[in-house]
Amino acid sequence: MIGLDTNVLVRYFAQDDAVQARKATAMIESLTADRPGYVTQVALVEVVWVLGRAYGAERAEIAQVIETLLRTKELVVESAETVWKALRLYAGSSADFADCLIERTCHEAQCEYTATFDTKAAKTAGMRLIK
Repeated sequence: MIGLDTNVLVRYFAQDDAVQARKATAMIESLTADRPGYVTQVALVEVVWVLGRAYGAERAEIAQVIETLLRTKELVVESAETVWKALRLYAGSSADFADCLIERTCHEAQCEYTATFDTKAAKTAGMRLIK
């Protein structure tokens, strides 16, 4: 298995730097189900942030990127089932992906609830606001 950093994933999807995009594409396309790439939750959160902030990608486009990563048999996504649940929450709300992933990860860890000072996360991602 080969770990994939955020910048490799972003270059693959954005195709904005000819040299790095070519190398990222070659790396990702060299992966197989027997020798897959590994995508951490941290890398996913960073990919979402970079695509949204730096590239202005829309929620639907970002959700499609995450879904593509999850469905690609040549990739292993850390805690994929939890990421799927976070993706569903993200796609059906206005919550930030990171908040969705935090909340779903805490839920999977059998936390009673996820405490936050973030009003938006409390309203959109199912966290509990500390007052």
